[in-house]
Amino acid sequence: MNFTRWSARLPGTQRRAARGSEGSVPAARGEYGPRPERPAEGIEDPEHAEDTVDAEVPALEDFSVRDLLGRLPGLVALLYGPEHRIAYVNEAYAAAFGPRTPGATVAATCPEAEELGLLPLLDQVLRSGKPRTVKSRRTADGGSYTVTCLPVDGPHPEGAGVLVHAADVTDHAEAAERLRASERRHRETAVTLQRSLLPQELEQPDDLRIAATYQPGVADAAVGGDWYDVITLGAGRTALVIGDVMGRGVRAAAVMGQLRTAVRAYARLDLPPHEVLQLLDGLAAEIDASQIATCVYAVHDPNEGKLVYASAGHLPILVRDEDGTVRTAGDPTGPPLGTGGWLHTSGSIALPPGSTAVLYTDGLVERRREDIDEGVEALARALAGASGTPQVICGRLLRALGVTAEHDDDVAVLVVQHPARDGTDAELFHNAALELLGGVEAAPRARAFASGVLSSWRFPVELRDLGVLATSELVANSLQHGTPPMRLRLRRTDRRLIIEVTDGDDHLPRRRRAETEDEAGRGISIIATIASSWGSRRTPGGGKAVWCEFALPD
Repeated sequence: MNFTRWSARLPGTQRRAARGSEGSVPAARGEYGPRPERPAEGIEDPEHAEDTVDAEVPALEDFSVRDLLGRLPGLVALLYGPEHRIAYVNEAYAAAFGPRTPGATVAATCPEAEELGLLPLLDQVLRSGKPRTVKSRRTADGGSYTVTCLPVDGPHPEGAGVLVHAADVTDHAEAAERLRASERRHRETAVTLQRSLLPQELEQPDDLRIAATYQPGVADAAVGGDWYDVITLGAGRTALVIGDVMGRGVRAAAVMGQLRTAVRAYARLDLPPHEVLQLLDGLAAEIDASQIATCVYAVHDPNEGKLVYASAGHLPILVRDEDGTVRTAGDPTGPPLGTGGWLHTSGSIALPPGSTAVLYTDGLVERRREDIDEGVEALARALAGASGTPQVICGRLLRALGVTAEHDDDVAVLVVQHPARDGTDAELFHNAALELLGGVEAAPRARAFASGVLSSWRFPVELRDLGVLATSELVANSLQHGTPPMRLRLRRTDRRLIIEVTDGDDHLPRRRRAETEDEAGRGISIIATIASSWGSRRTPGGGKAVWCEFALPD
């Protein structure tokens, strides 16, 4: 093969025309023609000045192509014709893939070309006359190469050829793979931490049906600080929580775990929602002043048929009524947690039987180049047409909002359904209440009322007697330590009996050890002994409620 006539034409490079027929020497011999003698110093020869400059600067054709290609650090192969026959391979190519027979076709003798996907690329280069590059292609032996194919002119009757230059990037590819593996492990760690900090199994209150879902984002280690929780407070009341720690990765997940634990602890105090957020606000600043978090804390009381909530910079709760109408919880909304200096307040939104509430994080509704209000409106439209169980509604909302496995932000959704009950199911849920008027005669009247109600609910004799005893102790405690107005409330669900007494005094009772000679102080101890659980809380208008629960036999 005559390499003099196979010189590659690089983009932007033009061949120089030889100056005279006798001054041109074949480049394959790598020799320069005779140079004219330079004039002595100080003597100018205008007639030969231009020729002297040209003789001192060699042209591209003056270099040996074989020598150039052989010295390149990359792998080089020169091909010709539409069948891509081999004209030349350099030593680096032969060392990597073995020697190649001149004149043989690439398809028949170069398996590496197929492994790297070069055969269609070579055809494209011949047809278009434009260079093509593929990056970091892997061969069967594990090597990685970046390959550039350049069109070249050739003397062969079959036409033009292709210059193939391959750079060994195995080290770079392995380093990139190690980096990707490290990122995957980091993300898996964050996902594992995130999921371990979320509820492993949601509590299911008697009066509500609840489902939740969490989906981590896929971009980088896009696990964030989204969380949700369901906390049974006793007396049929349930706290619902959803929040979002800004930021991503293990740090955000760790802060989220601390906040979630704190919320559960504060919830046990049975405080109003705005007081829970007030405590959480101070704690968030102590945990990490640089981390901003949003949160909604809501409490459902089946006797009131509404959600009482407080929001710290979070998106509004949506409620779908039985007829498909969607309502949005309005103010009050305070700044995110950790900002300090703000007094949170509580609001409420009705949650009657047959309605569904949705609490969610911004990953569900926030999109680039779109206002977040548009996302909330889209969610409201999707919720208006969503029906079925809470778990089914979760899936439908994710699909309607375009949340897939490739979503770039983490998403948490909590769906709360207050089912409308009828028939035999409705027979398992009853309420009864009595205003406690008068003085000491209120206690026997309360016992008689409780006995009659529990008998009508067809409770076993043993459970009815325990209920009457608990009623007597709670009413006696309220008569002795509380102030009017006083009220007795009995409630049964499919799983428990709830007895609650409210009065106008906000001093909460506590269990204490009564001495032998004490005539009082045993009421709460008796209730704690006979009941499944008991508790007390302050009521919004002032005063308190003291309650106990009995688990119903299966």
